[in-house]
Amino acid sequence: MKGRVSVIIPCFNEEGTISEVIERVKRVDLGLEKEIVVVDDGSTDSSFEKASSHSGVVVVRHERNMGKGAAVKTGIAHSTGDIVVIQDADLEYLPEDIPGLLAPLLRGEADVVYGSRFIGSIEEMSLSHRLGNRVLSWTTRLFFGSKITDMMTGYKAFKREAVEGLELRARRFEFEPEVTAKLLKRGAKIVEVPIKYSVRKSGEAKIRWRDGLTCLWWLLKEKLRRGN
Repeated sequence: MKGRVSVIIPCFNEEGTISEVIERVKRVDLGLEKEIVVVDDGSTDSSFEKASSHSGVVVVRHERNMGKGAAVKTGIAHSTGDIVVIQDADLEYLPEDIPGLLAPLLRGEADVVYGSRFIGSIEEMSLSHRLGNRVLSWTTRLFFGSKITDMMTGYKAFKREAVEGLELRARRFEFEPEVTAKLLKRGAKIVEVPIKYSVRKSGEAKIRWRDGLTCLWWLLKEKLRRGN
């Protein structure tokens, strides 16, 4: 398969890891042309300056913090790849796992690939986060008849045509249930591959228990909403 892979990196106050993430993404051999798009989501630290110091990287900035969902949508709008990969900026997800994420797309076996922590390996995930993720994935399976084990994973790869035309409204972490539900309702084929997950070693976790409840609400809304 010929084409280009766009790796979108949403970033909010990740000055401690953003440079390493960018350089590790650069080093990963994908076998395809690679484009890196960093979306600085209104950081108040030096994340934007550090990201901008790297050559060959598209850096877009939100003047104020708008949320991960908004950052991903901005990244998609500014990317040109045939495949879009979301890579978090905090190094909880390893750039070296991107080739495995792309493999089912390149073989024509999927429209979308999720990197699942629960069929891969997890280093230090709190019980509350583990439980919350399980509940949200179980609800996704119940509502939409999927076999997804890790709906909230931050590692997702899409064929561009799979997400084109999706009316995505979510601005924060509810992006994950919204895009999943709309893809499944559209009939997109989602497969999962195992990835390695390691809890962040620096900085502050962005997701809270309230976000889990919000994500549950978005799943219900999408279940009840007619159309895509």
